[in-house]
Amino acid sequence: QVQLVESGGGLVQPGGSLRLSCAASGFTFSRYRMNWYRQAPGKERDRVATITSTGGSTTYADSVKGRFTISRDNAKNTVYLQMNSLKPEDTAVYYCNANSLPYWGQGTQVTVSS
Repeated sequence: QVQLVESGGGLVQPGGSLRLSCAASGFTFSRYRMNWYRQAPGKERDRVATITSTGGSTTYADSVKGRFTISRDNAKNTVYLQMNSLKPEDTAVYYCNANSLPYWGQGTQVTVSS
């Protein structure tokens, strides 16, 4: 079955960095566009970044553009999110998702606080 396992979250001070990972299994990873989403308490789940199946193109939400970088390793069935210059408003649970598939992992908590 499809599994998405996010990891790498934690508590970080404003201005700090984290690298999230999402290990995928149960589907042909290299054929799917992959997304990172985040959901803050009391808010909707919003898309943060997308990468095409080959990794040749990426898009970002305006709120993270220039600070976050999405990448993937198709040999490892893993998608990454490098987050730099973190702000308190980046605090949320982060999830990965394969475009058009209705599956979600458990998410990984990112907390940005001094």
